[in-house]
Amino acid sequence: MSFEQVRDVIVETLACEADQVTMEARLAEDLGADSLASVELVMALEEATGVTISDDELPNLKTVGDIVNYLEAHKA
Repeated sequence: MSFEQVRDVIVETLACEADQVTMEARLAEDLGADSLASVELVMALEEATGVTISDDELPNLKTVGDIVNYLEAHKA
């Protein structure tokens, strides 16, 4: 999944501005994702990509870049 696709899912799920979403943007600090929003984001990304994101991995996915890299590494 490309950065642009991940960005679009993040903008739709977190209701933030597209220009806020960069590879370095932190989900909680920069984009305002609380724990509920993070769960909703994971579900939206899983639905969009077909990639399952395990609960054990969630603490490691702190930035948009972390998500893009994880999805690239685990795509079918």
